[in-house]
Amino acid sequence: MSMTATRRSGNDWLRDALPKIVLSPSLAIVLVFVYGFILFTFYLSFTDSRILPSYGLVGWQNYSRLFSVRAWGIAIDNLLIFGSLYIVICCVLGLALAILLDQKIRAEGFIRTIYLYPMALSFIVTGTAWKWFLDPGIGLQAVVRSWGWESFTFEWIKDSHMAIYTIVIAAVWQTSGFVMAMFLAGLRGIDNEVLKAAQIDGASNWSLYRRIVIPQLRPAFMSAFVVLAHMAIKSYDLVIALTGGGPGTATELPATFMYSYTFTRNQMGIGAASATIMLMSIAAIMVPYIWSELREKK
Repeated sequence: MSMTATRRSGNDWLRDALPKIVLSPSLAIVLVFVYGFILFTFYLSFTDSRILPSYGLVGWQNYSRLFSVRAWGIAIDNLLIFGSLYIVICCVLGLALAILLDQKIRAEGFIRTIYLYPMALSFIVTGTAWKWFLDPGIGLQAVVRSWGWESFTFEWIKDSHMAIYTIVIAAVWQTSGFVMAMFLAGLRGIDNEVLKAAQIDGASNWSLYRRIVIPQLRPAFMSAFVVLAHMAIKSYDLVIALTGGGPGTATELPATFMYSYTFTRNQMGIGAASATIMLMSIAAIMVPYIWSELREKK
């Protein structure tokens, strides 16, 4: 009887420990190659690292130098323009598409797939495709002029004042379908009985959406904001493929600035400082969101 109890306790221990044993290599890799490198980057931001990591501490010098660099100020201004337009347009367009699909239209599955397809592409592919499309020599401008409209001009990608908006166009095209799916899931989760009761009371469609539907989509709005803000802050590959950060520094963003100063200009300390600022910006968005979600669950 004691042998049987011992065997059972051993089996129970193995059953409880097996998931931890299986997950421990992945956990160790994450701790080392994600959080370990985050801490290492934070440390480098306080050193005099240039081409290679160095361990001579210089305090806050890299941060003060970072905010005195003109290109960093341009990158922050561009991020504010890009991020605000990107988030607002994606949310508005995504909500409109979700409301359209929620009307039980025909071929909903096919249309939803078409809207979601761009999200399956990498940002490199999206940037390259839109670069061809917006190029005045081979893209939209050339095609329209070949149709006979010789005065048509669309050279935003080469205009230093308008180039940042081409990044917005490409990013919205790729991500709005994903935002639509988030809002559509939220719409399908609303109690139809509440909507029917409001319609019986004489509520118009506009009042229905303004007073009942959209307020109940708050979790979807919050999730969309967090995802889009995170993607905007770390945007790199789309910018490199579409404009390369140019013309000049017209489409420079914090991520492209960080790469440039770390690996091209051999100012690793400043690059690490900019990466730390980006991490803090993302944390300022993610931490309150996670905290509010956990509080609601409790």
